[in-house]
Amino acid sequence: MDGIINVNKPLGITSHDVVYRLRKILGIKKIGHTGTLDPDASGVLPMCVGKGTKLADYLTARDKQYLAILKLGAFTDTQDASGEILESFEVRVTEKEVRDAVRKFVGDIMQIPPMYSAIKIDGKKLYELAREGKTVEREPRQITIRNIEIRNIDFEKNTVEMLVDCSKGTYIRTLCNDVGAELGCGGYMAALKRTKSGRFDIGESFTLDEIAERAEKNDFSFMVPVGEAIPEYKKIVLADKNAQRVRNGIKISVEGLANGEIYRVFDEQGEFLALAKQTEKELSIIKSFYGGA
Repeated sequence: MDGIINVNKPLGITSHDVVYRLRKILGIKKIGHTGTLDPDASGVLPMCVGKGTKLADYLTARDKQYLAILKLGAFTDTQDASGEILESFEVRVTEKEVRDAVRKFVGDIMQIPPMYSAIKIDGKKLYELAREGKTVEREPRQITIRNIEIRNIDFEKNTVEMLVDCSKGTYIRTLCNDVGAELGCGGYMAALKRTKSGRFDIGESFTLDEIAERAEKNDFSFMVPVGEAIPEYKKIVLADKNAQRVRNGIKISVEGLANGEIYRVFDEQGEFLALAKQTEKELSIIKSFYGGA
């Protein structure tokens, strides 16, 4: 069984918990996720099954979309609602000031990763150091926030609901913290739902209960075929002779392909064989999906 499952992760469990549950449901050990979601976050978590695990790096690198609630009026040590309040402020900002502040974070920006993150420094995860009461210097990282749509501003609750389209590696709780700092009244992430990850959308996701119910009936329609999980790469179909060469790991020559482009390679029977890159003269295999490879 190979493919990608668009799981709608519930609140309160870790990404590894989802892996564990799916292994029990499907009876397969070779399962991995494509970027963690904290227990306090819910939403889209693409899970790779079987040969689908070979796509984990590709899927993790895709853009994401999040629906976040920014709570104004305080900073917390974790930059979200799970942490302890470090400092509180009276909120005296206008809607225009909120919109202007948020707008400043759209584009290519530098972001300092939070201490409560899985980034490793000298072999130790930052959140492990944070739990020991330690704070270390973190290098700012360039990220891209493509768009922030403010869905709602509620000054009675001091909340801002935002839909954020961003690159891999963006910390939404750090964004909330930094917007609060820009406004001068503090801010932290009160809630988070991932609504998109690459081609996977929350509207097409499945809960663990739905997956279990379908699997019990031998209905695996929730599984996206490996070759269809990365549609951004153009599809090419090879005739038998060239298809066999690709199965054997041999470079081939195919006319009409763009130099430097990556392609999804299929045979005439519809089997996904490989991801391959066209060089000046040859189509070279990047990753094989044929047989037990």
